[in-house]
Amino acid sequence: MIDVIIQFIESKVMINTEVVKGIASEIQIFQDIEQKESFLFVLGALTARVISLKKAAEVMDVEPEVFLKLLDLIGFDYSFLSKEDVSMERS
Repeated sequence: MIDVIIQFIESKVMINTEVVKGIASEIQIFQDIEQKESFLFVLGALTARVISLKKAAEVMDVEPEVFLKLLDLIGFDYSFLSKEDVSMERS
């Protein structure tokens, strides 16, 4: 499924596949390049609030708790709250 999405994006936006693979290869958490590319895609989708944490974990084929630990491990700041909720919590 991720491959289809990436192909669609590549067809609509000029993406240098070699650059993407180079960036993905820097991710130390996963062994194969497909997992690394999927992880980058999922991080982007989470940031854009296109998918839920549960869906992100499903795409990566791990439990949501494990995915949260991965996010914590790389220092990715993810919140279940909206931006407004986060602002209220911080004040």
